[in-house]
Formats: sequence, C-alpha cells, structure tokens
Amino acid sequence: MKKAAITLLLSAAILSACGNMGGMNHSGKMNGDKSSEMHHPTGNMDMAPAADQSQAESVKAMFMLSNDKPQPNSETTISVHVQDKDGKAIDKFDVNHEKQMHMIIVSKDLSFFNHIHPAYKGNGEFTVSTQFPSGGEYEIISDFAPTGIGAMSKSQWITVEGTPPAAKPIVPDTSLTKVVDGKEVTLFLDHVMANMELNLNFSIKDAQTKDPISDLQPYLGAVGHVVILNQEGGEYLHVHPTDEKSSGPDAKFMTSFPHSGVYKIWGQFQQNGKVFTVPFVVKVP
Repeated sequence: MKKAAITLLLSAAILSACGNMGGMNHSGKMNGDKSSEMHHPTGNMDMAPAADQSQAESVKAMFMLSNDKPQPNSETTISVHVQDKDGKAIDKFDVNHEKQMHMIIVSKDLSFFNHIHPAYKGNGEFTVSTQFPSGGEYEIISDFAPTGIGAMSKSQWITVEGTPPAAKPIVPDTSLTKVVDGKEVTLFLDHVMANMELNLNFSIKDAQTKDPISDLQPYLGAVGHVVILNQEGGEYLHVHPTDEKSSGPDAKFMTSFPHSGVYKIWGQFQQNGKVFTVPFVVKVP
C-alpha cells in the first residue's frame, strides 16, 4: 500500500513550557496544535530525564501511515522516523519505563484512548500496527528519549476515513468514583488549581466486596501510569507514580496542570495480568 508521509512541524514543550506547532495530516489539511509534556522524576533509573526546550527543538519526527486513507477497524501501521535538525536519523534511545517509545492515540473528543508501544527497527524508525474504531480526527502522541538529549513528546493529528460518530461532550465528573472491570476506583485530589503541584491518589477496591485491592501488578515497571489531556487535546501530561513499588490499594501521583480548563485523566493499572484503564474528567480553575 502507498505510504503517506506526515512530516511533523516541530512542537514540543517540556516540563511547564509550551510550544506551538502546525502539523499536516495525510490528506494535506493543516491542523493547529499546542502540546505540553510533564515528566516528574521519581528516583527510578528507568525514567529518562526531560530534555530542555532547545534540545527538543533539535529533534524532529516524521509520522508515516501504511495507507494514505486509513480505514476504521482495519489494521494500520504507524511509523515514526526520528531525526536531528539536519534530517539525519537519530539511532540511540533510552529505555523509559521498559519501552523506548510510548504512543498515545486519542480521538478528537477524547472518548477513545489507546496506549501502545512501537517497536524500534533501528536507524531512528519505530513501527506499530493498530486500529481506529471509527472515522474522524485522532491525535497521535509519541514519547521517546534520544540518548544524550532527554525525554520529549511529538504529536500529530490524522484523519481516518468514514463518518465520525457524534462527538461526546467532555463534561467534568460530578463523582470521582468509577467502576471498571470489577474495580471501584476513587480519585482523590488534594486541591485543583492551575500551575500548582497537586497529589492524585487513585484508591482501588473490589467493586462487589468493597475490599481494598492490594495485589496490583507492575505495569511497565510501576504501579500505574497516568495520561492527562486538556479538552482541546493540546496540553499533554504523562505522569508517573511517586511510589512506583506500591501494589495498592493506593496509587499516588504528583503533577500540575499548566492552565485552567477541563482535563481528562486516564489512570492505567494491572491486576491478574490484565491492564484496566479508568477515565476521569476534572475542571481546573
């Protein structure tokens, strides 16, 4: 099949800085984007330090799809080519929580979420096959850490063929307790305010017995992972736990929201060999 090259016009913001970017999707339509990434050190040597903004700007990525008109519910291969500012392939990457690249895919209304891990093929190229559940716009976000430069994220919007479903409103939750896969998960926030560090504590119990769950298994080397996006999909945070060795019932994280607005939070945890994902929506003053 014909490959469509999607060249990422560089934007990445590391820690609390934000950068503007424009990206071109496979159909040639321009998409504006504003991305932010936050990594919070936890003392784990498997976690790459964050690059500063000038270092991130020295790296570019080119996204390629195996089909220039990707179809819903059909296998699509995504390739990411990582290069320096002169177009030369960057070929060495640090392992960051057991993987050299983490990829997050979300639909425009944030109702669809997928966290996958492209395989490194060498010479700066990562590939992964996945499916999109329906037509519409999706944001692809790649986390990686070129050796000697540091951790960063690059993002790209693409359009999948077909009529997209009606957009689901992104409305702040009135209750921060959700039941997923037989687990009752409550999210506790000590305070919510833009540009202020806060603690996120996911408390997990059996939904039927209400017994605390204390046998969570490591997921990518930690008790869990949290991804946060704002309503527009432009502010991106990938947060790791403050106590990676915890097995529950509490999974604690620390982060800060860069701006006021509505954010969607996905917590990911593992029990009995199965990963479960718990979404929450909060409003940040």
